Amino acid sequence: MTISHQINTLARFLGPRDVVELTPSAFQKTLGYSQVDVCALFGGSIIAGVDVLADAITHQVAKHYVIVGGYGHTTEKLFAQVAQLYPEVTPVESESELFSQVLQLKYGLTVDALETKSTNCGNNISNLLALVADRGWPCESVLLMQDATMQLRMHATLSQAAPDIQVVDYATYQVKVSEDLQFLASPEGMWSLHHYLTLLCGELPRLRDDAQGYGPKGKGYLAHVDIPEQVEQAWQALVAQDSTLNRQANPQFKSAIK
Repeated sequence: MTISHQINTLARFLGPRDVVELTPSAFQKTLGYSQVDVCALFGGSIIAGVDVLADAITHQVAKHYVIVGGYGHTTEKLFAQVAQLYPEVTPVESESELFSQVLQLKYGLTVDALETKSTNCGNNISNLLALVADRGWPCESVLLMQDATMQLRMHATLSQAAPDIQVVDYATYQVKVSEDLQFLASPEGMWSLHHYLTLLCGELPRLRDDAQGYGPKGKGYLAHVDIPEQVEQAWQALVAQDSTLNRQANPQFKSAIK
C-alpha cells in the first residue's frame, strides 16, 4: 500500500457523505424524504464548509440551519485563512460568527441560529442539542457538516448523545492525494498536507472502542465505531513513518462532557 493510498484510505473512512448531492431529489432517493429537520455546519471545518452550507440552504434540504463552534484546536488556523482570503471580515471571537460573516459576504445568506461557546466535538453536539431544544424545533433527523477529517467522529458523538436522531453525513470536502503527495484538487482554505495528515491520523485513536479511545469501553464520548482492518493498517503504516502525525488532544479545549 503506497503512502498516497494509505492517506486516501483514511480519508474515505473518516469523511463520509451519505448523499451524492445536496438536493431534495437526492435526499428522497437515498433517505426516503426530501428534507431533514436540522442542518448543522461545524466550525472545525476549512472555510469551504461555507460553500457546502450555502448549497444546502439554496436547495432547502433542511427546515432549520445552524452554525456551531466557539474556539477549538483548529480555530487559529481557520482565522488566519479567513483573514487572508476575506480581509473585509471583521474580527470575531468564535468560528460560527466567522462562518456567518463569510456566508453573508459570499452568498447573502443567513442561518437560523449560531452556537458560539463550544470548544470540542463533545460540546459541539451537546450545545447544538440544547439550542435545538431551546428553540422548540422538532429534531428527528440532522444533517451534519464537519471537516472531512472529523466527520465520522461527529456522527458517533451525536449517536451517543441522542441515539434516536437519524444522522445524515455530508463532509464539507472530499480530497484525494496523488502518488507524488499532492492534493488532486484543493477546496478553498485547504489545510497544508502535513496538518491534514495530523488531523487524519489523530482520529483513529479517538474512534477506537478500547480503554484509551473515546468509545463506550473508553471515555464514553462516542457510540461504537467499527474500524475496518485496512483502515487500521493504513494508520499504522503512516504513524510508523512519522510519529508526530498522531495528534494528541489539547487539554485547553477539554470539557467535562461525558
